[in-house]
Amino acid sequence: MSRIGKLPVNLPKGVTLEVNGTNVVSVKGPLGVLTQEVDSEIRVEVEGDQIIISRPSDSKRHKSLHGLYRALIANMVTGVLEGYRKNLELVGVGYRAEANGQRLSLSLGYSHDIVMELPGEVKVEAKTEKRSNPVITLQSIDKQLIGHVAAKIRSLRPTEPYKGKGIKFVGEQLRRKAGKSASV
Repeated sequence: MSRIGKLPVNLPKGVTLEVNGTNVVSVKGPLGVLTQEVDSEIRVEVEGDQIIISRPSDSKRHKSLHGLYRALIANMVTGVLEGYRKNLELVGVGYRAEANGQRLSLSLGYSHDIVMELPGEVKVEAKTEKRSNPVITLQSIDKQLIGHVAAKIRSLRPTEPYKGKGIKFVGEQLRRKAGKSASV
């Protein structure tokens, strides 16, 4: 049995879940509404204040879908209740970030600035304080979307292992290499 799939998802107060006939799950909460299409063989039911996800058989495909949809629905419930936040830090001399609405302008040591248009569901904020690295804060109710946007921003200048320059998540531990050593 799927260890993740068999766990029920708690439905907090203020959050409602609806299942349409076409297996589209809609979760509504104080921060917004998220929808997810579920495979037609997986059943989603609300019993009291818990969401139960069940599968028709123990085939490998059904087991994997069982855990997948349980995790997606749990992320949706958390998202509409609390939301998600990712913090990215720009490490490097002259690296800057500026946010104007849904537009993020990055100066990452290239010959030109990089301007990114972010989706409307993601709120962006860039802070630069004296004597510290610039920090980009992303907020959204959709965990998949915020992870995708954060990965896209990070891919513009991945951290390098010798000096640690680049874009990294706040609190991320980097593997550093020693570099060249002088010959004896």
